[in-house]
Amino acid sequence: MKTRFEIEGRVVHVDLSDPIDISIPLQFNGSQPNAFGVEPATSKACEYGSLVGDTRRGGSVNFEQITLIPHCNGTHTECVGHITNERISITECLRDIFMPALLVSAGVSFEGDDLVVSADALNNALKSVSGSASESLQERSALIVRTLPNDDRKLSQTYDADYIPPYFTTDAMSFVVDSGFKHLLVDLPSIDRLFDDGKLINHRIFWNVEAGSFDVNGGTRTNSTITELIYVPNEVPDGEYLLNLQIAPFVSDAAPSRPILFLSEPPA
Repeated sequence: MKTRFEIEGRVVHVDLSDPIDISIPLQFNGSQPNAFGVEPATSKACEYGSLVGDTRRGGSVNFEQITLIPHCNGTHTECVGHITNERISITECLRDIFMPALLVSAGVSFEGDDLVVSADALNNALKSVSGSASESLQERSALIVRTLPNDDRKLSQTYDADYIPPYFTTDAMSFVVDSGFKHLLVDLPSIDRLFDDGKLINHRIFWNVEAGSFDVNGGTRTNSTITELIYVPNEVPDGEYLLNLQIAPFVSDAAPSRPILFLSEPPA
C-alpha cells in the first residue's frame, strides 16, 4: 500500500507494505542482548490451582508471565524520566508516531582505551548522505546511527565489564542536539559509557538537563526520545526514511519498542 505524506511542506511517497524492522526480536529464555549483566528476560507459564497456561501440559490456552528490564534486555525507547526524580512516562513524551528520519553509518575510533562515536564521524556520515551536514536537517526529526563494524552479533551481545561497547563523545552528543534531531536511535546499549559512575552526561546533554541534576528545567527537551539496542542490517542503505516508532504502552520511563522504517521517495 502506497501513501503520501506531507512533512513540513515537503511531500514524500512511502510504500507501507514494505516495512524494515530495526528492533531486535526478544527471545525469552533464549539468545538475547544484555547490558550490565542483569538477569535475562524470561517467560514462564502461569499456574493458578488446576489452571496451567501451557497447551503442551494440558492447558486450554497459553498464557505466560514475562519478566524483563527494558533498559537492558532488548530494543527500548526511553524518555527524560530515565534521569529525573519526577516520574515522567515515555507515553507522555513520545508524541511523534510517524517522523522523517535519517539513517547514517558511523565508524568508531579509539579515545584512550575506549571506542567512541565522535562528532567528526557523525558529521562525515551526515555529509556522505546529505551532501552537506547542514542541508535541511531540521526536516529530519530522527537520527538513526548504525555503528561500524556491523554484524548480527549485536542481536545477542552481552555488554558488561568484559566488553565495554562504543559510546558517544560529549562533542558528538552536542552535535546531534545542535543539528536539530529530536529523536536518536542507536545500536548500542547506551549513548554513555557503560560504567560512568552514574553521571550519564550524554543523556543530560541530549535532554538538556544540567550536569548532576535530577530535575527538568524550562529548556528540557521532554518530547525527545532515545532508542537503544536497535539493529540495522548491512543491506539497509543509508539515507532518508519515514520512521514509525512503536512502543509498548508502559507508564514508565522506558518501554520495549519496535522502530519500523519505510523508504521515502519524492513524488514522481
